Amino acid sequence: MLKEFLITIYLFLTKSIFTITKLFPVQNKYVFVSSFGDNIDYVAREVLRRQQADVVVLRSRKSNYSFDQLDLNEKRIISFDSLNIIQYVKSIYHLATARHVFVDNYFAFLSVMNFKPGVECIQLWHAAGAVKRFGMEDPTFYDRTSSAQKRFKSVYARFDKVVVGSDSMIPVFKKAFNLKDEQFLKTGIPRTDFFYDEVAKSAAINEVYATYPGIESKQVILYAPTFRRDELEGQEIGLEIEKMTTALGPEFMLLIRMHPAVKMNYVDSRLDGIIDVSAYPNVNHLLLVTDYLLSDYSSMPYEFALLNRPQIFFPYDLDDYEKESGFWSSYEDVVPGPIVQSTDEIIELIRNDEFDKKRIQHFSNRWNRYSDGESSKALIGYLKE
Repeated sequence: MLKEFLITIYLFLTKSIFTITKLFPVQNKYVFVSSFGDNIDYVAREVLRRQQADVVVLRSRKSNYSFDQLDLNEKRIISFDSLNIIQYVKSIYHLATARHVFVDNYFAFLSVMNFKPGVECIQLWHAAGAVKRFGMEDPTFYDRTSSAQKRFKSVYARFDKVVVGSDSMIPVFKKAFNLKDEQFLKTGIPRTDFFYDEVAKSAAINEVYATYPGIESKQVILYAPTFRRDELEGQEIGLEIEKMTTALGPEFMLLIRMHPAVKMNYVDSRLDGIIDVSAYPNVNHLLLVTDYLLSDYSSMPYEFALLNRPQIFFPYDLDDYEKESGFWSSYEDVVPGPIVQSTDEIIELIRNDEFDKKRIQHFSNRWNRYSDGESSKALIGYLKE
């Protein structure tokens, strides 16, 4: 109850400031609200490249994306934090006077922001595909209070358009956000432009090798387990790390990337053949040096499929996770690689190197249909029509 009360106060203050700042005229300005950041980064770069409008990036409190590739001064990258009243008011002012608004996640403040006519709010969702349910299809949605449910629905109703990389994501978003067919922009996922940029990829690979010397000559396995809600103090990953690194030998390197909210407290730094890469800022850079992706329920496989490299799926807690989070369809029908339940099975698969590349390609064709390396240009092109 206290949390809902505090949210109500926060939204009342936000709405009050928005109502006042909305009296100012709309400016030729793109305003981006960042949680994850990467999609926003690529779209903002395209706007700046065209030099046709102002760009302002509002970083949410949880955002740790640097935006160091954006040619913006510090006054145009603002911390959208209610604890910093000056930055908070500036952020709301920019939203109230924007011609175009982009978001990349759920933001409660949208529920009280009624933008001026002609202003579009575009959702750049942070995943190219979906295994687990979210939005109104999240199993926990109807466990929330009625006021919270109403707030969530109001936020989803604020999305004028949602960017997708495939037709397969449209029914997912329609159910999750209660959207209609005409609300989708089939322009592709902006951050996937990276995978078609040879210069950027080469620089990224060199950066990863410089950060983690010694992996250049290795076969790299990236293990990136999904965040579990109840494991903030130390996630059980199910993988027998020492057994795996010993069995595969010195020609392999295991990279482990945990969710930022999870404390890594179980990896023995003295073990050879393993590196904790949780702090590395850009996961797509890590994917470039990865030979085998070991995942479970995350959206990472959708973009890794663009590289057409082997994927192994290790849902060691499949039944429990499905009950907690729910899946959009049968797990076995979604994933583009073998499903295993033990470290021994993982070792055997990698040793035998038997993977169905056609299956991965089919998966990529399905989920990355519109992500063709020109997604950022296509999106801004739509807005200029």
